[in-house]
Amino acid sequence: MSATNEAPEIKTTNATHHPTYSRYLEAISSGKAPRARELAKQLNISEGELVACRQGEETWAMKPPFQQLLAQLKTVGEVMTITRNDEAVHETTGTYDKFSFMEKSNMGLVLSEDIDLRLFIGQWHSAFHVVENARHSIQFFNAHGIAVHKVYRTDNTLAEKWDALITEFCDPSPLVPTYLVPEEEPASKLPVDFDQASFALEWSELKDVHEYHGMLKRHGLSRTQALSQIGEQWATKLDQDSVKSAITLAQEENCSIMVFVGNKGCIQIFSGEVHRLMQQGPWFNVLDPGFNLHLREDLITESWAIKRPSNDGIITSIEAFNAKGESILTLFGKRKPGNPELPLWQKIVAEVINLSTKQETRS
Repeated sequence: MSATNEAPEIKTTNATHHPTYSRYLEAISSGKAPRARELAKQLNISEGELVACRQGEETWAMKPPFQQLLAQLKTVGEVMTITRNDEAVHETTGTYDKFSFMEKSNMGLVLSEDIDLRLFIGQWHSAFHVVENARHSIQFFNAHGIAVHKVYRTDNTLAEKWDALITEFCDPSPLVPTYLVPEEEPASKLPVDFDQASFALEWSELKDVHEYHGMLKRHGLSRTQALSQIGEQWATKLDQDSVKSAITLAQEENCSIMVFVGNKGCIQIFSGEVHRLMQQGPWFNVLDPGFNLHLREDLITESWAIKRPSNDGIITSIEAFNAKGESILTLFGKRKPGNPELPLWQKIVAEVINLSTKQETRS
């Protein structure tokens, strides 16, 4: 998933209470308020505005630059991190350690044993310390008030260190951000000068999976356009159940996988085995001690099995997209750069393709 690091400026206001605060109080007066994302939709505001309207009551603005705050999170010990989009929620528990920041690209990395993040900090425009139902968190929002990343205190967090961090980065003179209304992006069309042969050749000559997004940009293609154009040698369209099938097979075969979920401000990655799987209505869940995944299967519009060449051999993934062609989730077999892909993961992907083909034949 790629993200640009240029974003529009946000204006601020000096209101003691945001105009939405009274609407928020009315909405929660029943004591049965939905989760923040759903409550924001109910009030027809962004989640960022929902948080900002409580400044000084349950939320406190945090000072930028945010990379300085992130660099100090390692001092607090265990935390839980949440990164999500509209269709998938990714939660990992561990230490926010080995943070690095690349000033030129305005990008951060966390590469600890349990927490693996790609942070597109140029997209981050506000942050708040939130205390809600006795749960403490630091929440980051983009220019449109969409939550890009959240860090929660756990029972094992060093409380004194957490409090010291909050005190250090809490903004003493906060300005309430005014978030921008997202503009509807027009449906992308295949470029009139698209050269399929050139594209296929460049795909076949990929040396690293990280070259993939640059290749798509050069050819003016969205992800789903690229997959529909490259042919079945490299991409096979799957049915809606394929992500669940792949995770279920990985659990049955004790295959270590990598689960990527992200948005324009952050990508969060889990690497390892999955164990406890549960279906709850439209949500397919992984509910393991250090990793939770919540996936709205019914909102998956396209799923693909994808092969990319590399210096380490063929790298295979299963990827799901929403109705806008945006990435929901990506699965790989667990591997380190320089190592070939797990044969067991290749076997699982082949089985998923087979199951999908049979499903398509039946329907």
